[in-house]
Amino acid sequence: MKAEATIRREIGRLRQTAENQKILALDIATKCGWAHSNGAGGTWDLSIRKDESSGMRLIRFEAKLLEIMAVGVDVIAFETPTVAQGKRANMDGLKLGTKLQAIIERLCEKTGGLECLGRNLQTIKAHALRDQPKGSKRDKEAMVAAAERRWPNEVIVDDNHADALFLLSLVTEELNGRRSSMHPL
Repeated sequence: MKAEATIRREIGRLRQTAENQKILALDIATKCGWAHSNGAGGTWDLSIRKDESSGMRLIRFEAKLLEIMAVGVDVIAFETPTVAQGKRANMDGLKLGTKLQAIIERLCEKTGGLECLGRNLQTIKAHALRDQPKGSKRDKEAMVAAAERRWPNEVIVDDNHADALFLLSLVTEELNGRRSSMHPL
């Protein structure tokens, strides 16, 4: 597929020292964006389904991770959970994010040798929108628009997918020689 070829070329250009690293980038949330260095990506809907306990979505998330890990993963990068202040605070989202992060960290520990990297939203946005004029909007629409410009042949599912693609790009660049700027957990 043309879109996969474009993203592979982009990621291949970024990878030099990390050439053989298989990276999975995750924007962890109810609509979980993901991107793999092999060109695959999209979103997973982790909404609680009818007649389902809240723990089932965690089981589904772990199953998705294990499915992708079977394809090959050396590094899992994820957007760290944050919460806005005041009326915009979403404590339920923060709780879910920390639970999903715990699953990622447990799987990385369990496999031994799987690197686990967390990056905050502001770092991802700064990477994604670094070519934007200062003072530009840094909202979901801006992230999608930036992703569509960067990967014109890729279908950007939504802002979650865009975030995951930019996280993948960020971590790939870091592994490509700027390891000192990394903050592993």
